[in-house]
Amino acid sequence: MTSANAPRPTLLFVHGWAFDASFWAPLRAQLRDWPQAATDAGYFGQSQNPAHNTAAESGSEIPPDGPVIAIGHSLGVLKLLRGLPAGCIGMVSINGFPRFGAGPDFEAGVPVRMLDRMAKRLAADANAVLQDFRQRCGHDAAFDAPRVPQLAQDLQALRDEDQRAALAALSVPLLILAGRDDPIVPATMTQAAFGERPADEWRWHDHGGHLLPATDAPWCAAHIAAFLSRLTAT
Repeated sequence: MTSANAPRPTLLFVHGWAFDASFWAPLRAQLRDWPQAATDAGYFGQSQNPAHNTAAESGSEIPPDGPVIAIGHSLGVLKLLRGLPAGCIGMVSINGFPRFGAGPDFEAGVPVRMLDRMAKRLAADANAVLQDFRQRCGHDAAFDAPRVPQLAQDLQALRDEDQRAALAALSVPLLILAGRDDPIVPATMTQAAFGERPADEWRWHDHGGHLLPATDAPWCAAHIAAFLSRLTAT
């Protein structure tokens, strides 16, 4: 909880696999009254991480001692769970997960053989893999030339990485936004991944897909604004 004289939290946006920082434009416009910064994984150009004093897409940086609200989409949530930025006072998961690939104790995940097949195709024809994946997400806009090493590295994280212990140990308030019609992270996976979290952290979009920040930005923004109000109330 912040005092009335404390600086407003910076909203740090972390995108998911096969997208870049521009993905956040609709949601950022809805939340334009708040300080903002965005990371970029470098799938289509130079990577950017304003949390480490690198210029963000907007040219802004996070104040070294300022409060931060970390907002992740899809793989961006898993990445945030590796280690929240300094000054983080809250986290928002949108279409997110702490684990994506299936395992003996996580049968709701995506079968590893499917991710292995994607990785093999990525090495042979990255454009086709990205186009197929983005269309499954409901996004058919053109994209720049892909950088395969960065994409392959994070596809491996989707296959193998497990941050459920970090989620269980999370020390800041969490808001979970999910779509019941998500074709990439279905409701069963979301329930399996976040099932131990308190009920008051959950917000379901009854007909939402995998790209809620782009397709349902006003809905996301309304819940994030309410979350921010709770966190910053005196």
